[in-house]
Amino acid sequence: MATMNRREFVITATGAAALAIAGMPTMALGAENDAAKRMADFTGGATPSDGGITLSMPEIAENGNTVPIGVSVDSPMSADNYVESVIILADGNPNAGVVTFHFTPMAGVAEASTRMRLAKTQNVIAVAKMSDGSFTKTETLVKVTIGGCGG
Repeated sequence: MATMNRREFVITATGAAALAIAGMPTMALGAENDAAKRMADFTGGATPSDGGITLSMPEIAENGNTVPIGVSVDSPMSADNYVESVIILADGNPNAGVVTFHFTPMAGVAEASTRMRLAKTQNVIAVAKMSDGSFTKTETLVKVTIGGCGG
């Protein structure tokens, strides 16, 4: 059995680590934002009309790690006229998808809120799917002073 001195061990370990890192997927580094694709998937390629949705969030987010967001859609929420779902997208994050809310007429109102992470100053987009198959959208620019995704 051959023994390895400290110098040989360090060289071997460093080389192995470099190979392991080189073979790893790049995850979010350099990833292209997929907001347009996600919106097209959600709408089935249909072009949403503007309006009917309100996004409630700060105009300036001092810390992108936790940005409050609320969404509401104008709808009677009756059995034949209601909001089925709302998707929230952040067009400047490495992964645009933030959340999808699902509703039924029993909800009474189409409103929801949560917190999200924003990597940098960007548009936040909300798209609502209505029970008749139509779509409506809105977007808001949020200025981020300290990024939440490593920025």
